[in-house]
Amino acid sequence: MKNNRSGQASVFTMSECSKIRRCIKSQKYKLLLDLAWFTGERWGALIQLKVHDLYNDDRTVRSYVTFRSRTRKKCGGQRKTRQVPIHPTLRESLQSYTPDPHSEWLFPTKRSYITEEIAKHITLRYADLIFRQAVIRAGLESRGLSTHSTRRSFATHLARNGTSLRIIQKLLGYADLKMLAVYIDVDDSELEGAIATL
Repeated sequence: MKNNRSGQASVFTMSECSKIRRCIKSQKYKLLLDLAWFTGERWGALIQLKVHDLYNDDRTVRSYVTFRSRTRKKCGGQRKTRQVPIHPTLRESLQSYTPDPHSEWLFPTKRSYITEEIAKHITLRYADLIFRQAVIRAGLESRGLSTHSTRRSFATHLARNGTSLRIIQKLLGYADLKMLAVYIDVDDSELEGAIATL
């Protein structure tokens, strides 16, 4: 468990995710949390999503979300583009969201109309602040949650639901299974259950 920014980010439940989501005021940042929960991608890549990574030219939602290689962390010495099928709940969030027509970014900063500044995407620091504030408002600050919790939760819940490690590895974009081990959380009841099957 993460304590004072040390250790592993904690895994959280769908119920806790919903509680955190209700504490986020903006539809834009609710969508950011939805993308994190349903894709397992790192927040550094999420904030760099462009509208065309999720939407067709006619603004219909694509079948996959595309995380471009240059936005992703290196795994095995190289960056790789990753595509994740869009979950039905995420599709609903994307359909009800209207991207800023003046920006290529899905999560642009606020534009300055005085200087006609071109909008850029929000920073990771700002996204982290939004998440942490929502966690506090949800009363979950003692749980050791961070933005990385969504990635660990994605992998852990897939494993607990019986998804093969090979499929989880592919969904997270890892070259080998060794990298996956740190993402899947195992609790005592699961250990007891495994022994009981002998």
